[in-house]
Amino acid sequence: MERVSTDKLQHHDTHNKNLFRRNDIEQQGANIPEWGRDVYDALKHDLLSEESPFPCVFGVEGFKKDLLCYSFFEDAYNEHDLLNLRDALVEYTRMFRELGRNTSFVAFFKPSEEELAMEEYQSLFWSVLRFLNAHDPQAWPADIPQDTEDPLWEFCFNGEPIFVVCNTPAHEKRKSRSAKTFLMTFQPRWVFEELHGEKGEKGRALVRQRLAKYDEVEVHPAMGVYGSEANREWKQYFITDENTSPSKCPFHALFGDKK
Repeated sequence: MERVSTDKLQHHDTHNKNLFRRNDIEQQGANIPEWGRDVYDALKHDLLSEESPFPCVFGVEGFKKDLLCYSFFEDAYNEHDLLNLRDALVEYTRMFRELGRNTSFVAFFKPSEEELAMEEYQSLFWSVLRFLNAHDPQAWPADIPQDTEDPLWEFCFNGEPIFVVCNTPAHEKRKSRSAKTFLMTFQPRWVFEELHGEKGEKGRALVRQRLAKYDEVEVHPAMGVYGSEANREWKQYFITDENTSPSKCPFHALFGDKK
């Protein structure tokens, strides 16, 4: 698909269009769909649970400090909704540094009337990333490899490398990837830049300890450190209840190209 120039992208006001903050939703009665508050509350419950602490301590901290942004979309198969996601992500990438290192962008999609199988969610996730890539207003950053087998590869959008995580209702054993609906979390690579050395090791160790207690399956073997020789970022984006990974990265393999 042909790339869309930046000046053709409609800018959205964060208070009345696509992007919302915790205060917008909880205190100001944001104009979101009824199902949106339901799935937001489910995520909030998971993040703030004291009985079963959520593994990603950075996400929990970001939620408590109202550093996360949220958007709500009806249908992940619908081009209009995906273009709205594209616009929201453009806006988020323009302002995330103003929020702080624990920020993330969570995109919720309306719960499906018929629950999809894990494989269907997996295919859907990669198709959404592919759509965003095809409608990216900026060229792929020159300093980020386009080969997904390169340890330095990361999904990029609007000039920013972004780590992406998918949660679905189909996840049962891996509770850390389970959600009331299909949702995607976008974390700019920038938020991880300070997690080097001893600080980074302690943070990752704490997350792994929590994962071991939270999930009913062992920590996925693909969970690694960005840039390390054996690490492949794409393998961490969508992980199933099994500790296996696709033989080829679906970001390109699903579409039969070798970009």
